[in-house]
Amino acid sequence: MERQISACRPRAVRLSALLFAGLFASCLLTPHAALALSELKQIPGEVSQDNKAKDVPAEEKPRDKAPMQIPMPDPLVNKSKSHAKDETVEDTAPAAPVEVLSDVSKIPEPVARMRELIVEAAASGDIERLRPLLGKGPTQTQVGEADADPIETLKGLSGDPQGIEILAILLDVLSTGFVLTEKGTPEEAYVWPYFTEKPLASLTPPEKVDLFRLLTAGDFAEMEEGGNYNFYRVGITPDGQWKFFVAGD
Repeated sequence: MERQISACRPRAVRLSALLFAGLFASCLLTPHAALALSELKQIPGEVSQDNKAKDVPAEEKPRDKAPMQIPMPDPLVNKSKSHAKDETVEDTAPAAPVEVLSDVSKIPEPVARMRELIVEAAASGDIERLRPLLGKGPTQTQVGEADADPIETLKGLSGDPQGIEILAILLDVLSTGFVLTEKGTPEEAYVWPYFTEKPLASLTPPEKVDLFRLLTAGDFAEMEEGGNYNFYRVGITPDGQWKFFVAGD
C-alpha cells in the first residue's frame, strides 16, 4: 500500500504543476480574464479608481476675471427729459380762466363814476359832452394820434358826421361784462368788453349772443381768422382815468 501511495505522489505533483502552468499561461494569453477576476472582487456600489479618475474633472487654472459689476439703475427722474417735458407742458398749457365781471358796484368807486359819466354823455347824442372826460396832455384818452383832437378823431371813426354811430358803439361796449387786466402792474385797468381777454373759440353760446350785440355775423367770421376780438374796447384805470377807446388787436 505504501508503495502505491508513494508512486501516486509524483504524479499528483506533476499534475498540479501542469495545472498551475496552464493557468499562468491562460492569464498571459487572456488579460481580460484577469480583469474579470478583479471586477469580481469589486464591492457593489463602489466606484473603481479608474472611474474616479475619469469622473473627476481636471482642476482648471484660475483665470484673471474682472469682478462682476451690477449696472446702476436709471435715475427715477431724468432731469433733461423732465425739463424738456416741462417746457412742452408750459407751451401747450391752456390759458388761465378769465374772470368776467358784471357788478359795477363791486369795482373801485372812481372806475364806476367814470363809466357812469361816459354813459350819460354818449346817451345824450352830443359828442362834445365827451370832451371833458377825455383829458388833456399826458392823461388824454387814447383814441388815435396823440396830437390830434380826440373829438374830431372820434367823428372821423363814425359813419356819420356828427359821431352818433360812435356814441352808440360806446354805449354798447360799456353795457357788456368786463375784466380786470394787468393786475398789480402800472398798466392795470378795467376793460370793456370781456371778449378782449377770451379767445373767440372759447366763447359759450350766451357769450356769442353778447358779442353779436356789438357786431354782425360777417364781422365775427373775419375775426375768427385772427382768433381774437378786435372791435372797440374801453379801458379805465383804478383811479378813474379814461385810458383808451380804441379798436384793433
